[in-house]
Amino acid sequence: MPDRPARVSDDAVTAWALAAGAGDSAALTSFVRATQVDVHRFLVHLAGRADAEDLAQETYLRALRTLPSFEGRSSARTWLLSVARRVAVDAVRTAVRRPRTSDLGPGTDEVLDRLAPRTGAQEAVLLRALIDDLDDDRREAFVLTQLLDLGYADAAEICRCPVGTIRSRVARAREDLVRALGADRVPAPPATGHVARRRV
Repeated sequence: MPDRPARVSDDAVTAWALAAGAGDSAALTSFVRATQVDVHRFLVHLAGRADAEDLAQETYLRALRTLPSFEGRSSARTWLLSVARRVAVDAVRTAVRRPRTSDLGPGTDEVLDRLAPRTGAQEAVLLRALIDDLDDDRREAFVLTQLLDLGYADAAEICRCPVGTIRSRVARAREDLVRALGADRVPAPPATGHVARRRV
């Protein structure tokens, strides 16, 4: 995977979006280049790598149709990721209506990789698979804040929920990941015949 380009400031991205909405084609090119990595990365985690490219194209098609009405009340990056989220939700609804029967499920190769000793790159693949296995709300909040480096307020705007909810989801996602990584590395203890008392 190529190195991620330096992140462009939200102010610059928003300025390009406003100019593009007014008809500046050069600004539109800059806006797309500055945001396409984040959009694609977000959609990979929401919908899977196989569909991310198509969903990214749909995201930009929808965004370009409404770009002239964008007023800059939030950053253009936040606004665009909100569009991407709606595109992913619509794709899930379509998939539920027309379920695939030939897919073994997302993350199959990554799960199989856990059976072999891992390099640093394989550890990264494992972490991606574990993130993909998170509860939808927790994964969304974690990807936005921890992988895309958005602030909690921006993530709350994208997810349409309070900032405190985002903080809680991120904290629980971290706990889930730590627990999953621990379970992946440490073999389960042998059965002793003793049934542990379940915490209530």
